[in-house]
Amino acid sequence: MRRRTALGLLAAAALPLHAQPSARPIRFIVPYPPGGPLDTVARALAERVKDSLGLVVVENRPGAGGNIGADQIAKAAPDGHSLVMGAVATHAINPWLYRRLPYDPLRDFTPVTLVAQVPNVLVMNAETAARLKIASVRDLVAYAKANPGKLNYGSGGNGSAGHLAGEMFKSQAGVFMVHIPYAGGNAAQLALLSGQVDLTFDNLASAAANIKSGRLRALAVTTAKRSAAMPDLPTVAEGGQALGLGQFDVGTWFGIFGPARLPAELTQRLNKAFVEALGSPELRSRMATLMVEPSPSTPEAFGRFVQTELKKYEKVVKASGAQVD
Repeated sequence: MRRRTALGLLAAAALPLHAQPSARPIRFIVPYPPGGPLDTVARALAERVKDSLGLVVVENRPGAGGNIGADQIAKAAPDGHSLVMGAVATHAINPWLYRRLPYDPLRDFTPVTLVAQVPNVLVMNAETAARLKIASVRDLVAYAKANPGKLNYGSGGNGSAGHLAGEMFKSQAGVFMVHIPYAGGNAAQLALLSGQVDLTFDNLASAAANIKSGRLRALAVTTAKRSAAMPDLPTVAEGGQALGLGQFDVGTWFGIFGPARLPAELTQRLNKAFVEALGSPELRSRMATLMVEPSPSTPEAFGRFVQTELKKYEKVVKASGAQVD
């Protein structure tokens, strides 16, 4: 009798969420302020999956680099009604950046699907690049080796994606450049445009307009593959194959997680709904305007990806010495 009861409860839980008359809306946490690409994509996804999952309500819960919003889902009931749009920061960088993280990025979550990857781009102030005769990654490394400490790079703060990309670049290429942290990515970009810093590892979407206008010179994208938004721009790994940078791969990503112990049937149902939504031409077109590349996956593949990213950033964060608290 106990076995039949348990199976019955599990079967009921595995029903489409909207098929249950008393089902609550799905709470979809975005652990960052509204308006960015991650938030925009989350809201578009919530709209597209309502026919298969029912009402999905996006809630912005920013703070502590995304930790506050992520922690709410880490402590939620595993009933399919609580999800978070986690990111490289919440699940790969912050565990090493914060001495006291309120959750475990692996143990406290169930991966549902990777949603998207956003390439970063290595850019220089165009006037600086012209003056120093730097037009490629090879030129940059050659100049940095001949002039240690004379180049500086800006970032949105200690431990930010741009900071860690710079640290990885320095380590792999064997060069020394001075890091200058700013209070956010916009401030770092303004410093680059005004010539206060020589280069940054910026979000491609943020830098694109100034690249096209000629105010910034793009040297390479930082991901392992070229970006569909700028297919003629090589990767750092391509340009630095013989310079120790052949394995360089740094980018921003975000994906959907549920709480730990989410039943497999529910996980698969959620995965199916979100992956189908990510395949829609309308959503892909919208994401292309944001220079965000859809990257749907199975829950298992997403889990392996997070583990790999966590290991990668452990080395980078520890080498950088960055700490937030």
